Amino acid sequence: MSHATLPTVDLQHRPGDPLRQRALARALDEALQGVGFCYISAAGVSAESVAEIFAASKAFHRLPAETKNALAINRYHRGYIAPASSVIRTSSVAKVSQPNLSDSFMWMHEVAKTAPDYGRPLNGPNQWPPVPGFKEAVARYTAEMDALARYLVQLIAIALGIASDGLARFFERPTVWLRLLHYPPLPDDVQDNQWSAAPHTDYGFITLLAQDTSPGLEIRGIDGQWRPAPPRPDTFVLNVADMLERMCDNRWPSSAHRVRNTGTRARFSIPYFYDPHIDCRIERLPGIEARTEREGVIFGDYVLERLNRNYAYRQSAL
Repeated sequence: MSHATLPTVDLQHRPGDPLRQRALARALDEALQGVGFCYISAAGVSAESVAEIFAASKAFHRLPAETKNALAINRYHRGYIAPASSVIRTSSVAKVSQPNLSDSFMWMHEVAKTAPDYGRPLNGPNQWPPVPGFKEAVARYTAEMDALARYLVQLIAIALGIASDGLARFFERPTVWLRLLHYPPLPDDVQDNQWSAAPHTDYGFITLLAQDTSPGLEIRGIDGQWRPAPPRPDTFVLNVADMLERMCDNRWPSSAHRVRNTGTRARFSIPYFYDPHIDCRIERLPGIEARTEREGVIFGDYVLERLNRNYAYRQSAL
């Protein structure tokens, strides 16, 4: 897998015609076999919204440390994740003992105080930094990304040989995460076992990553080798996460990836994670070819076990 061979799927601004959808689903199926990663273009998300969310992220990360720390991540996993406060202990491909050399701001799906889920794990109030236009930029971007993610869910269903609405029940109340990541340049004397983001897989269904112009993302191929997935203009990186891998029983893998910012300037990226509701039971979908003997899992149990092990703020509360 190289820059030339990581495939690109042109979504053609998300046509609604069934024949074109089936063609896109076939292209997506082919692209995700192997490493479970591809670029997507013509995704229907405006360049203005992407520029706004990157500007909002950079404005947040320019705030004084005391202002950001006042927004420290809360028990619902919303807010500021300070540098060196997460260690990916659940990595399946590396023994990780050093914290990630990055910091970030986490927003998650809005939950009304009157909603049945309010107060449950991962379902509570967001925090908002004192950055002009921040809330509006997040609202515009996440609305457009939600529409894209829902379209991709339809294509994924078609690609797996089920009805286009066959996965809709998992996303009636989706678990959504928007992470505004800042990776400072790694120090010259960085240890071999220290990373901007240590090797890991994503926990949920799909991830849609917007990158700035700085390289650093690497993906582990089926041969065990790490290869770059550099930024491409006007694209997102789409990857399969752990729950989708289970649903399709490894037809598309949830592959490990990592970040090393060896450049001389800060790197910014914005992953948008689109996942099932926490109560959903995830197992091989009916009609999918059996490749493994894994048991089903409840998504909320699965993700919380990993958050509890990887994030310092959760360990101190246990």
